[in-house]
Amino acid sequence: MQKVTRLFDFPYYQLEKHALKKALVSKKNGTWISTSTQEYINKANAISRGLLRLGVQPNDKIAVISLTNRTEWNIMDIGILQLGAQNVPVYPTISEEDYAYVLNHSEAKYCFVSCGEVHDKVVSIKDQVPSLQNIFSFDDLSNCDNWEKVLELGADTANQEEVEKLKNEVTPEDLATLIYTSGTTGRPKGVMLSHNNLVSNAIESSKRFPIVDGETKALSFLPLCHVYERMLIYLYQFRGVTIYYAESLDKISDNLKETSPHVMTAVPRLLEKVYDKIYAKGTELTGLKKKLFFWAVELGLKYEPYGKNGWWYETQLSIARKLIFSKWKEGLGGNLSLIASGSAALQPRLSRIFNAAEFGLMEGYGLSETSPVVSVNDMRDGGFKIGTVGKPIDRTEVKIAQDGEICIKGPQVMLGYYKDEKKTKEVIVDGYFLTGDIGELDSEGFLKITDRKKEMFKTSGGKYVAPQLLENRFKQSRFIEQIMVVGEGEKMPAALIQPDFEFLQEWAAIHKIDIPVNSDIIKNEKVLARYQQEIDEANEKFAKWEKVKQFRLTPDVWSIDGGHLTPTMKLKRKVIKEKYISLYNDIYER
Repeated sequence: MQKVTRLFDFPYYQLEKHALKKALVSKKNGTWISTSTQEYINKANAISRGLLRLGVQPNDKIAVISLTNRTEWNIMDIGILQLGAQNVPVYPTISEEDYAYVLNHSEAKYCFVSCGEVHDKVVSIKDQVPSLQNIFSFDDLSNCDNWEKVLELGADTANQEEVEKLKNEVTPEDLATLIYTSGTTGRPKGVMLSHNNLVSNAIESSKRFPIVDGETKALSFLPLCHVYERMLIYLYQFRGVTIYYAESLDKISDNLKETSPHVMTAVPRLLEKVYDKIYAKGTELTGLKKKLFFWAVELGLKYEPYGKNGWWYETQLSIARKLIFSKWKEGLGGNLSLIASGSAALQPRLSRIFNAAEFGLMEGYGLSETSPVVSVNDMRDGGFKIGTVGKPIDRTEVKIAQDGEICIKGPQVMLGYYKDEKKTKEVIVDGYFLTGDIGELDSEGFLKITDRKKEMFKTSGGKYVAPQLLENRFKQSRFIEQIMVVGEGEKMPAALIQPDFEFLQEWAAIHKIDIPVNSDIIKNEKVLARYQQEIDEANEKFAKWEKVKQFRLTPDVWSIDGGHLTPTMKLKRKVIKEKYISLYNDIYER
């Protein structure tokens, strides 16, 4: 019986328990191409043999940089790890300067890239990285060796015995990967995760996944270089889940319809966009259909799990599910019944509406340094509570420090930061990882996150403000796409707002406001008055010192490429403030 103690044990375990014809499925030239469990293992072994022939040794670092999730990523991952070498996934969207930093800091020996765009970025800094011997590409490029060269190099099985020997020497405590945090501030830090960190997290998190082993399909699109999606890929392999890789963020809607998955992961920003799209379609309806749509939405926003709203509510909900919510499900492939949300705080209204519609939206919590899952909700056995991130997973201890900081102890806590003992000692104290997040455990053991310790700020009046709480409330407005609450050391909280330009243009057209460009629309007095209404309404629930007293609209879309957001769509607060420093200074009359 295959026991899973190291990451490369997962595919072998799958072969024994649920040998899948479709283990990994990617789209190439418009066709979904399947790789079976056996093919996956065969190719991973060929990569191991090929890398050996290229001179790769245990503890060498191999960088993998892919713009999209794809089957090749998994094959490389297992092929690298079997040798006792380390896979260093890199965020494709970071700057060239950060590419040079990560590749140098990790001393990457080889680099595998997805496409021409990533290849050109690596080539531009290659002369700054003396350790880098060669670059291989998954796509066919005229100016770069193809990864299949390594597969061909490993076609001869004569050195498979050496692969087996190196595999047997890898222990669960050995370093498996360096994950460079995208970081909202400063240089990326290399999080050292062992095989056991990730294996234990996948197996313990798996207990919270109500899926049928060997018969479930997942759609994967969050970046595999991010520990959240990567850990789930191992979990899926453990449970015999067929993994479909989405083509891109833009194609998710199409891919959901084509693959009809049962499960997927999401970040709150994506769920907000899905909900806004559904809501926008509802506003286009007329007559009885429109009335029914908004009746169902209103009902959904009052949802409580386990029939807590009583039989009359449940009767109405079952009608709403038949008439309205069933159409939402069809639009997302028809089978989706589990969405794992992480990476940022989920608005309770989204939790209510998606669960009312039977999408099984479960919020969890974790960090790169905890491999990542600390806690997660689970609909079964009373394990779900809206507004919380669930109960800690097994073998995980959560302690709340005197200042409210969440501290974690468990097998998922990282080995430390690569080449940075000082920072490691700052965050791991007496075996506990200090998360930098503020939270509380309620009487039933559910964990609630209230804010990031380092994002909370004090106004000049000495009052603390938790920006995430405010931002989550303000983002419920259809006029607001993104918002950042500011005011550290200032007399009052204020906000920089990126409008939802699409919705704003529609609103402007209805109100006969003709403004051709975004930079004009944000200065329009009628538009500003409308935003003031939204601000006033959102402010109502907050204490006097917390209320957003002023705001400025920004003229462009906040994006990953623009540097406003991290790859998991968190705000880069320092960057945003610098970009709009003139608006900031205008708020505080400088």
